Amino acid sequence: MSARIPAAETPDAAAQVPHRSGFACFVGRPNAGKSTLTNALVGQKVAITSSRPQTTRHSVRGIVHRPDAQLILVDTPGLHKPRTLLGERLNDVVRTTWAEVDVIGFCLPADQKLGPGDTYIARELAGIKKTPKVAIVTKTDLVESQQLAEQLIAVDRLGQELGIEWAQIVPVSAVGGDQVTLLADLLIPLLPEGPLLYPEGDLTDEPEQVMVAELIREAALEGVRDELPHSIAVVVEEMIPREGRPADRPLLDIHANLYIERPSQKGIIIGPKGARLKEVGTKSRHHIEALLGTPVFLDLHVKVAKDWQRDPKQLRKLGF
Repeated sequence: MSARIPAAETPDAAAQVPHRSGFACFVGRPNAGKSTLTNALVGQKVAITSSRPQTTRHSVRGIVHRPDAQLILVDTPGLHKPRTLLGERLNDVVRTTWAEVDVIGFCLPADQKLGPGDTYIARELAGIKKTPKVAIVTKTDLVESQQLAEQLIAVDRLGQELGIEWAQIVPVSAVGGDQVTLLADLLIPLLPEGPLLYPEGDLTDEPEQVMVAELIREAALEGVRDELPHSIAVVVEEMIPREGRPADRPLLDIHANLYIERPSQKGIIIGPKGARLKEVGTKSRHHIEALLGTPVFLDLHVKVAKDWQRDPKQLRKLGF
């Protein structure tokens, strides 16, 4: 169950190591630490994170570059029992991704006992015979060594009960950076030999507008009521450089709409005298400017799209 790294090779042997490239996806129940782990491996924020379940809605790809390998990470939504058409589509995204990747990382948080949701996902993984599977015990910074040891044993036992042979069982803390590099070292040998799939320096293939919308939604999720996160969608309508600005003082105008399902939710997002929406704008603008490397003017509006999670037409309009 312990993770081992091959002994260092001689320079001549290392020069002949074939280049590997391929896709790994992280799966797990909602809020298992998949997005935080993706960001830690890439070394930059490419997936939004939140303490709330079902934050991720897109398969965000993060790209890890090594001299001898390129590891493309696919961060999927959490697999869950769907209650809406949106939920069903998110689950479809997960299963489609599983069928296309070279290795699957199953994320299980160290601070929560294995439950029916974990068993449900593991049972589905057991049906995927050829793809190697790595069990990743996340959030190790939240537990003592005894609790971590018990979780590692439980994960090993779960694999045995369902006929899954884990390629590795790896404990990590994405927040603390513990064993994150080791995880990449263990995933790369499971990839096929191949050339670069993305240019060196690229960290994600997500369009900038999608990433900007996700950063706004992340800020909007902070501190709202439990039922609201699933009802928020963000669409960036326009991203255009401000005309007449000097070359050394550019400004990017971004116009975005936050969609909610019911008029009663509007006040929650906007807040008293617009204070909450202003806070969302300030927080997200900080992250957007870091992402794009340019000053930004962010114009946010809140709109109602009635029951959009259950309406196929509205889902298409909002990008699902």
